[in-house]
Amino acid sequence: MPDQTNDRSALRGDCAQCFGLCCVALPFAASADFALDKPAGKPCPNLQGDHRCGIHADLRNKGFTGCTVYDCFGAGQKVSQITFGGQDWRTGSKEHARRMFDVFPVVRQLHELLWYLTEALGLDAARPVHADLRRALAETERLTRHTPEELAALDVAAHRQEVNVLLLRTSELVRASVTDGKGGKGDKGSKGKKGKGKDRRGADLIGARLSGADLRGASLRGAYLIAADLTGADLRGADMIGADLRDADLTDADLTGVFFLTQPQLNAARGSAGTRLPESLTRPVHWAAAG
Repeated sequence: MPDQTNDRSALRGDCAQCFGLCCVALPFAASADFALDKPAGKPCPNLQGDHRCGIHADLRNKGFTGCTVYDCFGAGQKVSQITFGGQDWRTGSKEHARRMFDVFPVVRQLHELLWYLTEALGLDAARPVHADLRRALAETERLTRHTPEELAALDVAAHRQEVNVLLLRTSELVRASVTDGKGGKGDKGSKGKKGKGKDRRGADLIGARLSGADLRGASLRGAYLIAADLTGADLRGADMIGADLRDADLTDADLTGVFFLTQPQLNAARGSAGTRLPESLTRPVHWAAAG
């Protein structure tokens, strides 16, 4: 049984409880992902008075694909309702709005760490570090409850580095436990050997032909898999933290047991009804449309 319930419901964006912070606080540039330029702190022209997106159901067709692959991990409602006590940036002072926009990206990073830490605590193979993971989870949650002034001054990069040490150890433990179906561990053909799978951390795999590839237990941390052909690939037990899956083809790929993969990463890829997914993620709507 897992060390604790892998409940990340509070780490999913709830737009109804947010003041449209991602549509205001964050900048974006005209590109294949966004139809126009928008500086940080300026509301997107599609943002309505109720803080909802006026083209949410048609974002891809309107040139805002970037919005469909973004998730605040619940930071939006935390900043809106807790950090700033439900006071809207529209009705407060300019200083109030500026502080809210400055704090949002910080809390978003902390909530992303909460997502990974909670997932790690649900992995049996990571039991040797569960105590440390619980402490890191509690500390990260404590930081999210700081005042706006404390959050603005927080060295979030330093905290991310501390947590990353634990996530790396978690990755090693989980990937070492991946079997090859022949009684061995690690890469195909490694029967009887203890391994951690292929190490592709930060690898440039843009457009790579990996159809049917055996990537069980691989480390794909920060790998560039943009437009890679992963059709039918076996990714069971792979570490996907930070992997860039934009336009990667996951048709009929097996992602069961993949860990540290987020919904935004999956939304950026292409797939099919035959793509097997981890239970914590949902099949992107545009996959069905593409099929």
